[in-house]
Amino acid sequence: MPTTSSWFTAAMAFSQAYPEILVSFACFIFFILYCQVFRRSSLPVNWPLVGMFPGLLSNLPRLHQWGIGLFRETGCTFWFRGPWLLGFNYLATCDPANLQHVFNTHFSNYPKGEEFLKILDILGDGIFNSDGEAWKRQRLRAHGLISDRRFRAFVACASRDKVEKGLVPLLDEIARRGTVVDLQDVFLRLTFDMTSNLVFGVDPCCLSIDFPTIPFARAVDDAMSTIFIRHVIPPAWWKLMRWLRIGEEKKLATAWKVIDDFIAECIAEKKKLKSLEREKDGVEPKSDLLSAYINDEEEKEQADHKFLRDTALNFMLAGRDTTGAGLAWFFWLLSKNPAVEFKILEELKSIVQKEERSSSDCPTMFDSEELSKLVYLHAALCESLRLYPPVPFEHKAAVQPEVLPSGHRVEQGTKILVALYSMGRMEGIWGKDCMEFRPERWISEKGRVKHEPSYKFLSFNSGPRTCLGKEVAFTQMKAVVAAMLYNFQVEVLEGHAVEPKLSIILHMKNGLKVRFKTRAHV
Repeated sequence: MPTTSSWFTAAMAFSQAYPEILVSFACFIFFILYCQVFRRSSLPVNWPLVGMFPGLLSNLPRLHQWGIGLFRETGCTFWFRGPWLLGFNYLATCDPANLQHVFNTHFSNYPKGEEFLKILDILGDGIFNSDGEAWKRQRLRAHGLISDRRFRAFVACASRDKVEKGLVPLLDEIARRGTVVDLQDVFLRLTFDMTSNLVFGVDPCCLSIDFPTIPFARAVDDAMSTIFIRHVIPPAWWKLMRWLRIGEEKKLATAWKVIDDFIAECIAEKKKLKSLEREKDGVEPKSDLLSAYINDEEEKEQADHKFLRDTALNFMLAGRDTTGAGLAWFFWLLSKNPAVEFKILEELKSIVQKEERSSSDCPTMFDSEELSKLVYLHAALCESLRLYPPVPFEHKAAVQPEVLPSGHRVEQGTKILVALYSMGRMEGIWGKDCMEFRPERWISEKGRVKHEPSYKFLSFNSGPRTCLGKEVAFTQMKAVVAAMLYNFQVEVLEGHAVEPKLSIILHMKNGLKVRFKTRAHV
């Protein structure tokens, strides 16, 4: 067995015999550090064999800020070259002309792609992952359910009910105690309860003063973190870890089981209730999405457990994480822009004065119909989503070779990465004040909400795959914002560091630590 001294002796002998190798290696390391630290260019060096991967790794902790510099320097589109032969090359873009081409004009040539389906395998064959005819069938069915008048009324009623009976009493108690809470956690619990109610027809009561741990919610968070890692390392690496069940892939496997068990239990309970409804005449069917899919007997596919599981998980992810993240960033931006908060409050006061509501100690609540008429509130939410899109990047893959409007040629199978976070910070797209939180950019000269093309404002996707839950999300966010702002003052803890978390959903890395005070209206 070699001793430490023998290893040291061997190393010394090697250095004496091959000093040029050690010098060359030292120079190589120094050159890498020099290029990454002292170069003025944001573009990473495209090294032999490893490509730009070292640059990606060195900038990973500040990935979003790094991306902004890259797109500004390259004119909104550049090639990222990964390690050779590992299938890790991307055409990254936030050019509106390219996005109009990919998401609208030539939509059929840019499906999600096989690699995307592998990265997001936990979502199964749900609407997020599906392409072609399968996607068309699912979207048509989902559109019919979500646009149904009864479901819209259910969303509005359930949102107000949860805010009035769940969120406001919780915040009132927190304000009374004077405790510091993580507002992002509060929002994720709130939207988890809301989405569970819309999808399953069940409120798990995740939002309560004791802040209970919900295994399903924790499992979704773990899954999203692992999926992000899959985006930033070569596919062969994470597939090997999955096969060995180590590292992040082991965490994903554990989370996957928790998610499947939770949804299986909900499906079984829902089918049991359906059987009871059949036995009783005159029982009105539930308005939640899962009940609607189970009740639909026109297609045999709807009764399939895997289909129901995949559909439910896709809806849960779309409703819980995106809306919760969007609300957290919105209130952080308000804390930095008190003038915007003041204008929203003035709009809310106009409703109260118009309705001539009597003053009382009870919290003031607002109906979705009232809130839908508020222009500045809607503009402020759009502006927040522009700067902090809940889904910070999108994936596409080319089916046939062609040249994009930017002049970049894509071949069959070329992966395209769309950077939504960077897009909101490009002067060429949003003007010199692109870094500012300015809701006025969304208001026309006539005082109405200004429309921006979806390929420029991509927070709800664009083209045929535009988010079906857009109006649902706005209904929920407006209900939450109005009740919170009118009844409470939200104070972000001084010195609290806020930065994006590395995940496929734009969560805050350290949460959002705040205090609440009851707002007095004179």
